Amino acid sequence: MMASPQYSKVPDGGWGWMVVFAAFLQSALVFGVIRSFGVFFVQFVTYFNELSSSVSWITSVGVAVQQFGSPLAGALSNQYGARSVAMLGGFLTSLGMLLAFFATSLMHLYLTIGLLSGLGWALVFTPTIATVTRYFKKRRTLAVGLAFTGVGLSSFAFSPLFQYFVDEYGWRGALLILSGMTANLIVCGSLLRPIALKEDTDTVKAEDSKSKACLQKVSMLLDLTLFYHCPFMRLALAITLINTGYFVPYVHFVAFARETGFDEYQAAFLMSVAAITDLIGRLFSGWMSDLGKLRLVHVLFLWTLLTSVSIAAIPLGTSYPLLVIISTCYGFFSGAMTPVVFSLIPEIVGIQRIFGGLGLLQMIESIGGLLGAPLSGWLRDITGNYAASFLVAGGFLFLGSLVLCTLPNFFSCYSTSASNGQSDDSKRDEAKQLTKQEAESHCNTHIEDIPVKSV
Repeated sequence: MMASPQYSKVPDGGWGWMVVFAAFLQSALVFGVIRSFGVFFVQFVTYFNELSSSVSWITSVGVAVQQFGSPLAGALSNQYGARSVAMLGGFLTSLGMLLAFFATSLMHLYLTIGLLSGLGWALVFTPTIATVTRYFKKRRTLAVGLAFTGVGLSSFAFSPLFQYFVDEYGWRGALLILSGMTANLIVCGSLLRPIALKEDTDTVKAEDSKSKACLQKVSMLLDLTLFYHCPFMRLALAITLINTGYFVPYVHFVAFARETGFDEYQAAFLMSVAAITDLIGRLFSGWMSDLGKLRLVHVLFLWTLLTSVSIAAIPLGTSYPLLVIISTCYGFFSGAMTPVVFSLIPEIVGIQRIFGGLGLLQMIESIGGLLGAPLSGWLRDITGNYAASFLVAGGFLFLGSLVLCTLPNFFSCYSTSASNGQSDDSKRDEAKQLTKQEAESHCNTHIEDIPVKSV
């Protein structure tokens, strides 16, 4: 096995751009497929003669497994490396689609696409994004933003492409082709060249001094001590609240437009506009954040607050041009927010704990994602319109932005990135190193008269 290259500091480029390319393809072949899987929805309802609600559980189970399986992906990455775990995830994703070809009931699809492919998605996503953040520091947000553009671009391409496959080869043949497509995730995983950083060495030394009891090993691999890490848990709470309202427009914006009196093509165009501006927002946010003029936590607070306002303003869209403007704002602001979240995690927990931190964060935030859409639907049922749904969704994001204010040094205007390109975690590491050096210097001044024994 080739040894991991050793770096005294984050390279901020080099092979990291190949990792970004792998993450771009990964985001397309995971979330692009999830967003476009609705093409199979009608086929499954008709073929299996099942209710729409029952068929909807296929992707719901897959997304739930992807998010709840993220801590496992982080633990395996800590133990065996991101490359091996991501390649295994690509294999499981492809295998799930292949076995779905033989499905004779919805239960088979729950197990193959929902459980098996969902687990594969988890094993691919967490190691890939974590590896991107390890290769970059000054350009971290831009790198993450570029990686996530694969979601927007694939959403445009995959829906008509999957429909063509279904029309030409039927849903079974389309799943067989999709299995071949997702097998490329194995190739993406092979591009995740491991990297060893200075912070990793310090962590290994600390871990070696600990007892190797079974429970402690599990805790160490899953990084469960992060549950006692107050800043991380406050960030997790904020992202969970944000997630509760974040996806509501994706579920109900089209239905709201139809109720307002616009036809299905006009309503669908609103989401296309949001998808385009979402892509632009991710790139702009990455570029702006990496300028270093503002701290990442302030950038995230800004985009969260603006996204909250844009969602709460949807019920005001009584004319089509106004709805287009609101859709444009929502797409841009929500897209700009996404890469900042993943770039902020290393500043909170340290780059050496990114695998565990990212995995646990996704598991915790999934609670908001699972509750948001049903809650908004319930509000629609009891009020008779979507006004309360969007107002409450915007309110959740507003609460999330308030929780962000509790993160360490939030009200400090000093920007570490603007001054010297160093994040808070690296400054802490340097402070620790300085303390060690001072201690060694202090000891050396007092041991001159002590005889040294040769070994």
